[in-house]
Amino acid sequence: MLQSIKALCGVKLGANDGHIGQVKDFYFDDQNWTIRYLVADTAAWLPGRQVLISPHSLGRLDATGDFLRVNLTRKQIEHSPSIELHKPVSRQYEEDYYRYYGWPYYWQGNAVWGMSGFPILEMPATPFQREHTPASDPPPGEHSDAHLRSTNAVNGYHVQASDGPIGHLCDFLFYDRTWEIGRLVIKTDEWLADREVQLSTSKIDQISYEESTVYVKLTRADIEQGSALHLAPAGAGE
Repeated sequence: MLQSIKALCGVKLGANDGHIGQVKDFYFDDQNWTIRYLVADTAAWLPGRQVLISPHSLGRLDATGDFLRVNLTRKQIEHSPSIELHKPVSRQYEEDYYRYYGWPYYWQGNAVWGMSGFPILEMPATPFQREHTPASDPPPGEHSDAHLRSTNAVNGYHVQASDGPIGHLCDFLFYDRTWEIGRLVIKTDEWLADREVQLSTSKIDQISYEESTVYVKLTRADIEQGSALHLAPAGAGE
């Protein structure tokens, strides 16, 4: 089933033993279009701290659609590796984070989630204790994972077909089992009378972060003639 990123932003988050905040953002891997982390706004509980939640610990929206259960305790989240605000996620941080929770690294293996096509939804009995051992310095240029991007930051990017602009990015649709982003939702502005259309991520040529532009492997005529889909209701399946 497809879920809308826009619809999830602001949804309340609950741990196994209490409220922890609400959905603020998502980080996706732009190499294979997979969401790796949900960013939680925990200001009322852990002020000044950015909290990342992996899909390994996430269930599905409840029946009301305004609450997301996190299969962790507040203590587990509070004592998880801390990441500084407004800084990119480093691979060293990810290693510490995954070791702490005892999950397999998603970057080791051929499947979307390393050794699996979808995140596991079971927790170890207790998180692994972090060992305070000095880490070796990574090679130059490898201090951060350049492939993790914020959906909030990329939302609003211009979208360019092979023969001209078509509008701007306004939403992401992802599969709630694998957390892979399957489609981008494009607002066509004046070109197609302000319609919203969906484009498969397989049709994306590249994202230019310097130009704030998503380049599409389609012509404007391709899109107008039906290579893109009309926007379905948020959360609708295929």
